[in-house]
Amino acid sequence: MKTQEVLRAPAEQEFAEELAALARADERQKPANWKLSPWAVVTYLIGGKLDNGFQIKPKYIGQRRLMEIAVATLATDRALLLLGLPGTAKSWVSEHIAAAISGDSTLLVQGTAGTGEESIRYSWNYALLLAKGPSREALVASPFMRAMETGALARLEELTRVPADVQDTLISLLSEKTLPVPELATEVRAARGFNLIATANNKDRGVNDMSSALKRRFNTVVLPTPDSLDEEVSIVQMRVDSIGRALELPAEAPALAEIRRIVTVFRELREGKTEDGKAKLKSPSGTLSTAEAISVVSNGMALAGHFGDGTLRAADVASGLVGAVIKDPVQDTIVWREYLETVVKERDGWKDLYRACREQS
Repeated sequence: MKTQEVLRAPAEQEFAEELAALARADERQKPANWKLSPWAVVTYLIGGKLDNGFQIKPKYIGQRRLMEIAVATLATDRALLLLGLPGTAKSWVSEHIAAAISGDSTLLVQGTAGTGEESIRYSWNYALLLAKGPSREALVASPFMRAMETGALARLEELTRVPADVQDTLISLLSEKTLPVPELATEVRAARGFNLIATANNKDRGVNDMSSALKRRFNTVVLPTPDSLDEEVSIVQMRVDSIGRALELPAEAPALAEIRRIVTVFRELREGKTEDGKAKLKSPSGTLSTAEAISVVSNGMALAGHFGDGTLRAADVASGLVGAVIKDPVQDTIVWREYLETVVKERDGWKDLYRACREQS
């Protein structure tokens, strides 16, 4: 299937032109089996202009030093754990780092309560196993095994949702860089370049706590929520533009002022105070992450494009905004109505948003 026919292409395909331009311009030392040098990987993540004038778009808007630490970790024998609240771009950063370093971001295990040990190690083609007995042909390699064999990066999403006994499988794998296959009296030794990027969110502490032994195998980089309103607005605008193009939404790019209003609502309720710090607010039970703000704007664009005149307005974002805030139908409804009456209603230029949200509530 062609890249333009899929709903979402992996990063190494979507940004192939940028990665190729960086590879041509990259004269710095590369670790074994890396497609790009650490400097080029960080440039790909943060963005910038190359000496030949080629412009690299930013994939992560935030502190450059955090990306430098993350990439430098993967050049050592320690794995990388990206930790943060939901919506702080952990999966996004993980995918782009793997794309830039290995040229393949698809060696992925999605962690859930039902993730089994075979997802980390290997499983079997049972038809072949019954017909021929244990053989390499009958063995089904996990993404981790394939990454070890090729010297690539493996990815594990939501590590703290994986059961503790399955987490423990990682300890020897990361320490010894070896995956035993006792049924075949052999083992897979990791090729140079192999490493692991895992993600976990702060809200999941206590779901399946990592053991001290496993924590020692990771260098942890905490991805914070955006420092400022302007930074978060830039992130939302960048992702909404990308999503709008990918989905071919029949709506014009939303006005910056509309995105700014939505992000302001999210930040004020998330932080429990107005942007100017003059009034304290109650916070709802949800996380109100940047990712949810992106979803609210994208959904509003779909409404405006398919059922409106193509221009994003307050009425188009109101339902998404209410749905993002009200997770608990009792407690959060009280918080939301109080915010509407004391903040949104009284703010200059926000009367349309107030009316639209009141209708939805």
